[in-house]
Amino acid sequence: MKSKKNSLPNHIAFIMDGNGRWAKKRLMPRTSGHKEGIKTIERLSEKALELGIKYMSYFAFSTENWSRPKSEVDYLLELLEKRLISLSERLQKNDIELIISGDLSIFSDKLLDVFGEAMNSSGSGKGGVANLCLNYGARDEIIRGVNAAVVKGKKVDEESFKELLYTNGIPDPDLLIRTGGEKRLSNFMLYQLAYTELYFCDTLWPDFSNEELLIALENYAKRERRFGGLKQ
Repeated sequence: MKSKKNSLPNHIAFIMDGNGRWAKKRLMPRTSGHKEGIKTIERLSEKALELGIKYMSYFAFSTENWSRPKSEVDYLLELLEKRLISLSERLQKNDIELIISGDLSIFSDKLLDVFGEAMNSSGSGKGGVANLCLNYGARDEIIRGVNAAVVKGKKVDEESFKELLYTNGIPDPDLLIRTGGEKRLSNFMLYQLAYTELYFCDTLWPDFSNEELLIALENYAKRERRFGGLKQ
């Protein structure tokens, strides 16, 4: 079994936790933390390109987040509407493609138009891919994939089942980073994370710096990934 020790991950997934607490520490509304969190996505996507990391996935809004206060949810949707185009234009300068994963059917036609415009105005993907997960839930994703296979009357294996998931065309994450101090997956990419290396830190998402990303990558480089095999 070939080890990937001392190599960079090809795909990093982020559970971006701590926006609300970041704002609360500064006596600001929770919404200010979400606004600052967008800047972290922009910065890290560019840093990934610089380092040679191809794929970055960001857990931005889960299927469970609808249970938050309506005012906060409304602000998040408004923020997406205002910032997605500028985010995609910034990514385009570095030829980073923007992909949006999740059940988008619940969003308004206006927001769906924004999603489409943002993805179309981003880069070709030669520089990298930024995967923004919106209204995403892993259990929902798996059930949808199973139902799609049933409708097609098609028996699937591991590889063909991946084609039925939101992340079709994107390799499984090599590294998952969760900020904010919690140590759980929160219904994120449960199928794709089977052999992903996990890294948890206490830093709140808006404060997660390029330097801390490098620390996480140094930690990853010291690990020996065996994918169920024995150490060589």
